[in-house]
Amino acid sequence: MTISATLSSHGKILMSPLRKSEWANQPVLCKSVELFKNGRNEYRMSTNSNKFQCRALEIENKSSTKFHLDDVIESQQFDRETLSAIFEVAQEMEKIEKNSIGGRSEILKGYLMATLFYEPSTRTRLSFESSMKRLGGEVLTTENAREFSSAAKGETLEDTIRTVEGYSDIIVMRHFESGAARRAALTASIPIINAGDGPGQHPTQALLDVYTIGREIGKLDGINIALVGDLAYGRTVRSLAHLLALYKDVKIYFVSPDVVKMKDDIKDYLTSMGVRWEESADLIEVASKCDVVYQTRIQRERFGERVDLYEEARGKYIVDMSVVNAMQKHAVVMHPLPRLDEITVDVDGDPRAAYFRQAKNGLYIRMALLKLLLLGW
Repeated sequence: MTISATLSSHGKILMSPLRKSEWANQPVLCKSVELFKNGRNEYRMSTNSNKFQCRALEIENKSSTKFHLDDVIESQQFDRETLSAIFEVAQEMEKIEKNSIGGRSEILKGYLMATLFYEPSTRTRLSFESSMKRLGGEVLTTENAREFSSAAKGETLEDTIRTVEGYSDIIVMRHFESGAARRAALTASIPIINAGDGPGQHPTQALLDVYTIGREIGKLDGINIALVGDLAYGRTVRSLAHLLALYKDVKIYFVSPDVVKMKDDIKDYLTSMGVRWEESADLIEVASKCDVVYQTRIQRERFGERVDLYEEARGKYIVDMSVVNAMQKHAVVMHPLPRLDEITVDVDGDPRAAYFRQAKNGLYIRMALLKLLLLGW
């Protein structure tokens, strides 16, 4: 007999059999039940008579049950407790990658992830695909959906999502329009992960950034951080600012050319959250005060035809050894990558250069998110 089930926020499975049963629609507590994903929060399971065929997934109503994650769309959806929980899972994923045979697990065996990227990406797309494969899942991918998918024929985003969700269990999407990920999530019945939506947000990058800061500095409360470069269009710094506001006694320095200054919505949000922030034109002075110097690329693609504005902004603030030498010994340089010339290559050999370690941390965070979205706790 096959029944449908909905997983409640309290860990209960609410049964709705396809034919009448004496226990129809009664909350049933289940443990180690084999569930088959059939849409968001909906599952199908097999049962022999009134006994469940059990395997794999632990589900029971415990006081320690943690948050339920449907989608990853923006940084504002997370609170501090949720971040700590995600980071715990990321540490478990790090152990899997380092200690298991071939750096692989089979916990997502049978699941399919679709990567739908309307903008170019190397690190984000490959780290998600690597994450899925290291957890035993499979990947369907399109690298440039803007040109090489039905979007080029004029298909709407909503129609694309409705189609792709029929082939997969989770969609990771990068789009050139701010707010596209939210539209996708409202359309889809499977989880959506925002891998960057234009100048809007990049929440998984912000998660791995905060995870990296905690690992490198040893704390998240009481830190000073400089956000440098393209702050107007840099979705990574916008998302990061939202998460930093969850921590105590944080001060943020904005260092950028005038044409790409941090926008007022982020400044107003930080002020409302009691976060101290300051704008400065002196990178070396700021670097000497900070635990983290977070450099970003001036993004040519965000300037359109205004090449003159791009040239005005490009190359004004560069992290070189003069900046690194001004930094404290425990401080680190971070960058979401790719870099052009905004961090000189001689910085790479300094132990304070954390950007490649930062990129590797993206694997663990994304493994954690895939596990939580598809299997829960």
